[in-house]
Amino acid sequence: MSALPEDANAAVETKKTYCRFCHNYCAMEVDVLDGKPVAVRADTSDPVYGGYSCIKGRQLVDAYDHETRITNPLKKLPDGNWQEISMQQAMDEIAAKTKHSIDNYGPRSVASYCGTYAFQESAALVVSRAFHAGIGSDSYYTSVTIDQPGKAISMSRHGVWAGGVHSFEGADVALIVGNNAVISQFSPYGGITPFSPTKALNDAVKSGMKIIVIDPRRTEVAKKAHLHLQVRPAEDPTLLSGIIRVILEEELYDKDFCSKYVEGLDQLKASVADYTLDYVEKRAGIPAEQVLEAARIFAGGKRGIASGGTGPNMSPHGNLTEHLMHTLNTLCARYNMEGDKVPNPGVLSPAGNRKAEVTAPWQAYGEGLPKSRIHGLTQIFGEMPTAVLNDEIIEPGEGQVKVLFSIGGNPMVAWPDQHKTKRAMDMLDLLVCIDVKMSATAKLADYILPGKICLERDDVPVLADTWYNAPYSHYAKTIVDPNGDLTEEWEFYWELANRIGSEIEVAGGPLPMDAKPSKFDVLELTTAGTKVPLSEIYEKDGGHIFEELEFVVEPGESDAKLDVSPPGIAEEMADIRGLELTETGRPAKDGDYTHLLISRRLKHVYNSSGQQFDAIKKKGTTNPAYMNPDDLEEMGIKSGDLVHITGPGGSIVGVTQGTEEIGRGVCAMTHAWGDLPSNDGSVREIGSPTNRLMTNHIDYDPITGMPRQSSIPVVIKPVVD
Repeated sequence: MSALPEDANAAVETKKTYCRFCHNYCAMEVDVLDGKPVAVRADTSDPVYGGYSCIKGRQLVDAYDHETRITNPLKKLPDGNWQEISMQQAMDEIAAKTKHSIDNYGPRSVASYCGTYAFQESAALVVSRAFHAGIGSDSYYTSVTIDQPGKAISMSRHGVWAGGVHSFEGADVALIVGNNAVISQFSPYGGITPFSPTKALNDAVKSGMKIIVIDPRRTEVAKKAHLHLQVRPAEDPTLLSGIIRVILEEELYDKDFCSKYVEGLDQLKASVADYTLDYVEKRAGIPAEQVLEAARIFAGGKRGIASGGTGPNMSPHGNLTEHLMHTLNTLCARYNMEGDKVPNPGVLSPAGNRKAEVTAPWQAYGEGLPKSRIHGLTQIFGEMPTAVLNDEIIEPGEGQVKVLFSIGGNPMVAWPDQHKTKRAMDMLDLLVCIDVKMSATAKLADYILPGKICLERDDVPVLADTWYNAPYSHYAKTIVDPNGDLTEEWEFYWELANRIGSEIEVAGGPLPMDAKPSKFDVLELTTAGTKVPLSEIYEKDGGHIFEELEFVVEPGESDAKLDVSPPGIAEEMADIRGLELTETGRPAKDGDYTHLLISRRLKHVYNSSGQQFDAIKKKGTTNPAYMNPDDLEEMGIKSGDLVHITGPGGSIVGVTQGTEEIGRGVCAMTHAWGDLPSNDGSVREIGSPTNRLMTNHIDYDPITGMPRQSSIPVVIKPVVD
């Protein structure tokens, strides 16, 4: 929160909005003076957030006019210097080069990568995808395919219970795998409510909920858990298979539900048969009695949920880990049944009610879908796999990507294999970045277009619509003047389509091309057919619960079934079980290493965003290499010393920090820090890019192409002066 000018109180206007720094969308109040923000604080009147905010959102005033902010379009000159130009000139030149690429190399030569911040601009994903459909390009990529593709893949293979899953509130038991919502503030699909997660967690513990946490770290959530299973990194599938085996062997599952709605049960029993308690203990490092206790507790509750976070998705067999969590929910019928009230049917979800039936599995990848030229991969749930986009740029031939639009992302510190990504960026005919600062990727761009921060644009929380524990929504209006010649992500694609003569078709019809629509008009078209019309949400001042939306699960009609052993699952479980183990229980194929490096979050930053603000710098200016104190002592070093960390794809330098939260042989670091490979000398000030430790041609997933970005085998050695 910033201080108000002493003589300005009478002229200040307070406006309601919500933060879009991360996916949590906290309700805020902003004091505005002469079109500029002067103070920001949590909105204590909001019916869902009730005054909750975090340090990131409280930097919105600083974000508006920070010294690092880019406020006018920049064009790179042949000598490498930057020239300020108008948005009109930038769009004219970008459009001409884009059309040249389409005409000479085909539509697929034009690619978009929508990073995390594209998800915060509520029209960006829909409009960018529609733009690609309009020009006939399959080269559409997002961050989802490199951090948590398993969530969508597992749903498509397993099927979905149309009545919805149990919510965290009111549950008797919760199984949380690799998710620390207190820090990440992200926990969809029935996990801890991220809107004031500490309160939600404390309330759950007080209510008597049994919380089981599977995590290599003793996280903030794990410290509150009834049972913390401190699993070895990468062994989530092993442990979950062992828990499922106990539930099946002791017949703790819901036989009535499974007989009516589930297929593949016999194959599942066969697949987990060899995941005995002794085997799981040896390999996953969890005592047999704890595995038994976890299985019995989870199966014993009347209401509950199993859910996971980004870390397990970025580890080996992330798709399988997500599938096994769905399987646990299915075996124990953790779903809303006929007559159950649906806490939140989704204000911005399509009109209609939920039913007590199965939405059958569907094809989200594989034969018949657009193919990547790399590893035989295909499109995944409508997107191409980001893990091989650097190869799609480098590999010559038909379909080679020549033009890349980086929308709210930072590929140089996010994509697997940093060195290859640098080569790819250098080979592009055109790289356009929409960003608010000179990020590692923006430094390599031909054009940098400054984006609007959340206070400068309209938005509605489309992404979080069904995550709330009530039918809540919030139309955030533009409340300050744009600080420069700025664009929104959807505007960029509209301007581009307008110039090259293509269309952008969304749910409510095509965007008008004869005159530029307003943001409200665009959102109204992209959210057409929702339970509550956008105009009704717009009329509310701040966040609002639409209490009239009371739904119960209706009787089902479909005879589809949930598949607990779809094609590929049994084979993957057999492959894991068949791996040769060393005497210590770790897979021999990983070779010699000293540590497994896992990913983690820091609450004061959001991936590579926020590191420029003074208040955040006080919390730390690097992504420490967290290690067990006994490991540090054995290496003859202490917290704050530098270490070399070497993985299969390369090396980085890390700043150590001792912590009892992790066991020996484990190192935890936050993803998406650091800079270009040429700027490795300031690790204490900017951190290190862990994406340099792995290449995308080693140990990659056969569906997504994603390599290990967590649980990476590394060798750690002290830096010797």
